Amino acid sequence: MLTTTPPLAGLENFVPPLNPRNAQLGPEGLSIVHGEGDAAIRLLLLGDARPDQPLAALVVLDADGLDRIETITRLWRALHHRPGFPDTRLTAQRGRRLRHMLQAVDGRMNGASNREIAKVIYGAPRVAADPWKTSALRDSTKKLIKDGLAMIAGDYRKLLRHRRKS
Repeated sequence: MLTTTPPLAGLENFVPPLNPRNAQLGPEGLSIVHGEGDAAIRLLLLGDARPDQPLAALVVLDADGLDRIETITRLWRALHHRPGFPDTRLTAQRGRRLRHMLQAVDGRMNGASNREIAKVIYGAPRVAADPWKTSALRDSTKKLIKDGLAMIAGDYRKLLRHRRKS
């Protein structure tokens, strides 16, 4: 969220080089897309703020405040042609688990049993290695299905947040 810059000395000269696309005027203000492809970001200009004037970022100091600050840092780096930082929200291990969650839910929605789902995810030889009723893969498959259903029900928004210790 961006707003007009408050009247402070030295702030009146910098106009961010925004390249607005897909502008939509809504009740909160002007919504624009800046950048292209994977670097595109949606910005909300509050009130009467315009992309051709000095702007200030508005950071809500809630539980997601640190994520918001990181997003603003990424925007600032892009505006000043600085290299971005790697995105650490989704590790390779977490990405693999998310893929398995979606596979498990897809299998469940298509009528597959937990054992059939486990064979696809973990491989038939590994599933056959232990008795199914006491197998750790059975519990793991159930957890993947449960977490995948939760993700579909709205928990996918957690993907945008960093995991932080309380």
